[in-house]
Amino acid sequence: MNSQTKTTSMTPHALDSQMQGILEQQKFAYQRYPMPTAKERIDRLARLKKILVKYQDQIAEAINQDYGNRSIAETKIGELLTCLEHIKYYSKNLTGWMKPSKRHIGIIHQPAKGWVQYQPLGVVGIITPWNYPLLLSMGPLICALAAGNHAMIKISSASANFGRVIENALSEAFPQELVAVINGGGAVSDAFCHLAFDKMIFTGSTNVGKTVMAAAAENLVPVILELGGKSPVLVHPSIDLHDVAQRLAVGKLWNAGQTCVAPDYMFLPKGKTAEFTEHFRNCVQQMYPSIQNNPDYTSIINDKQYNRLQGYLEDARNQGATLTEINPKHEDLSGVRKVAPTLLSNVTPDMDIMKNEIFGPVLPIMEYDQIDDVIDFINSRPRPLALYYFDFDQARADYVAQRTHSGHFGQNTVLTHVAQDDLPFGGVGASGMGKYHGPEGFFSLSHERSVMSNPKLYSLKFILPPFNKPIHKLISKTLLR
Repeated sequence: MNSQTKTTSMTPHALDSQMQGILEQQKFAYQRYPMPTAKERIDRLARLKKILVKYQDQIAEAINQDYGNRSIAETKIGELLTCLEHIKYYSKNLTGWMKPSKRHIGIIHQPAKGWVQYQPLGVVGIITPWNYPLLLSMGPLICALAAGNHAMIKISSASANFGRVIENALSEAFPQELVAVINGGGAVSDAFCHLAFDKMIFTGSTNVGKTVMAAAAENLVPVILELGGKSPVLVHPSIDLHDVAQRLAVGKLWNAGQTCVAPDYMFLPKGKTAEFTEHFRNCVQQMYPSIQNNPDYTSIINDKQYNRLQGYLEDARNQGATLTEINPKHEDLSGVRKVAPTLLSNVTPDMDIMKNEIFGPVLPIMEYDQIDDVIDFINSRPRPLALYYFDFDQARADYVAQRTHSGHFGQNTVLTHVAQDDLPFGGVGASGMGKYHGPEGFFSLSHERSVMSNPKLYSLKFILPPFNKPIHKLISKTLLR
């Protein structure tokens, strides 16, 4: 394979020029061979799988270094395994998706034929966040390769160690004209957003998403935005709170809550906070009997994010919230940049923690009397990336689902829908636009090109002017009514 030019030591201006050069190189390569076969696409996915397996230990360790402490098992199970399953899924299904879709042709245009062809778009730009750097770079890349595209991947500057490893790994698997990795931050990120891709996928915050979309608009680049927001949890009075606590503990504490679809805040039936807190505490203590030097409990990515979370907690405490910190051995965590699992009660909507996405192992709790009041509260706020409802009664779950909007609706489960190959992933409203994963990933990164073919017989000649022929009277009597 052709080796890629290393980007980490270049100045932003030089890298800007290099990125433009890579884009032109990829576009030229695509135009030279614009429709790779299913076999070629499956081969590309197989090469990606092989290189991810080969470099899995280096990748996991690099992400661990970027975090200060990131569970190796979480990286391999939550990111690598999910990527490998995606590759298997797309390799199995893309041949069928590539087949033209036959469409109906109106009677006056017969005997013409019509169908839709699924063409690659060309070059896809992928902007990756730091929280799941492997999954959120390789997931879109898998979709792009399955759809026959070339790709440029911008790695977050907060994932510098990972960026170097994945740049080296992918350069071993693919020529730069097919897949290229860009590392760097600041001006580099801004320049990347302004490149004239054929489509762009951005995963990150809502505020940055607006900036990316504005930059893409300069070149009329369509954008898939995978944003975040505050994903609520609603618990029905009928359900066992131990089950809820166990499932929420896993979903909220995986990657220390630094997950875009993590449960952000919850509504419990009135009077149930103390009971839930006890169940949650027991679940946390079983999973994480210690925190400070526990390699399974992930650190907050950097000081900026750590201080942001501490600021939310301080603001909530000052406004009357009750904080319940679950730190089994009462360890000092400040030196390892870890935040103990924390529940907040007596929470009000005007606290900072209820105005902003938390992105940490902190769970505010509010109580309710009527479910309709909770539905009204959720509907009055920006539409979330996920909404989680706990209740084994399907009719009541359908009632909540039909009266709310969210990118995903999870019933009695949180977080794991992202790893489901056949489900689309994406937001709605402030939590994003566009979908990938599943068939939607293939079709989102394909051009649905309509094709119409006429035979030698040109049927429209029979209805050409002057419009006083018997055929026109027949059309008026049979079709225009």
